[in-house]
Amino acid sequence: MSEGKDETPPAASAPPAVPSAKAGPADISDPLIRQEARRAFVWLGMASLVALCVLLANPLLVIFGGIVFAAMIDGGVRLLGRVLKIGHGWRVGIVLLLAVAFLIWTANFAGNQIARQAAELPAILESQWLAVLGWLEQQQLGLEISQLKDIAGQVMGGIGQLSRAVGGIIGIFTTTFLILVLGIYFALEPHLYSRGVGWMLPRERRDYFGETARIMGRSLRRLLAGRLLGMAITGTLTWLMLGLYGVPMAALLGLLTGLLAFLPNIGALISGILIVLVGFSGGIEMGLYAIFVYAFIQTVDGFIIGPQVARRTADLPPALVLGAQLIMGVLFGFLGLILADPMVAMIKVWLERSAQQNQADRTGTT
Repeated sequence: MSEGKDETPPAASAPPAVPSAKAGPADISDPLIRQEARRAFVWLGMASLVALCVLLANPLLVIFGGIVFAAMIDGGVRLLGRVLKIGHGWRVGIVLLLAVAFLIWTANFAGNQIARQAAELPAILESQWLAVLGWLEQQQLGLEISQLKDIAGQVMGGIGQLSRAVGGIIGIFTTTFLILVLGIYFALEPHLYSRGVGWMLPRERRDYFGETARIMGRSLRRLLAGRLLGMAITGTLTWLMLGLYGVPMAALLGLLTGLLAFLPNIGALISGILIVLVGFSGGIEMGLYAIFVYAFIQTVDGFIIGPQVARRTADLPPALVLGAQLIMGVLFGFLGLILADPMVAMIKVWLERSAQQNQADRTGTT
């Protein structure tokens, strides 16, 4: 028997390590549990997103303020484009120059008078309030004189808080500056930022977002144009009618009425109280005339200007706007109060577009 070779095959090299087929702690084998876990993660993600929005509420509000200011600039640019066929950037510059020129004119021609009248306003309001308390005491409505003084002190303290709040408004230079800068950037290249946001969405949702953004921009421009028109008309009428009768501080009251007209519901009430109190400081006849002026201005604004603006812009229910103003004012102060109306208009457009899209999906149309 010949010597045979060792036919035992050489030991094969060890196969590469592969992941174990055994389920790990992150694996869920039950389909039902896996589906519920996905839902839980979705809700946790939404809750985290809401918490992040609450944490970044003030910066987001400043950005939204920049968008609102950009819509105002864009409205002027589009209006200017009807008569001047020049580049978009040049029209933005002209609109900004006109706005700066208006502010300089207001400061030069009306600044001193309005500043002097603003200094006299708290004393007139205090004297009128004390006169009202004296009349209530004469009517024997069951109020002690000490109670009247306490009420007067509380009211004067509220007026002092209001004065400090107004002073705080002047001190928010940084926030105002950021809103102005953001608005200018947005107005110079609006399509750039719109495309940037749309790029982060799925492809099938980009056209829907672009159309929604276009409708939102148009609604916002019309809303702000209507607000500015109403502010100009109510402020000018108030100034002229009060000045015609010789009511004190007609220029200041006209300016405040015009500015407060940007805040529906709340602004009209505040301006009315100021007009009536200042009017009665000159006597009963002047006070009655001030009431007539306020009623006339609100009638014109409520039955002529308001319906036209509402029909051609966002058509927002007054109670909804008032509720949004109260909530935004409590949460974010004066800036939230100013931006409540445009924000409600944007949410309304978004909800309407979502309803239309859902209806289109159900009917199988695009």
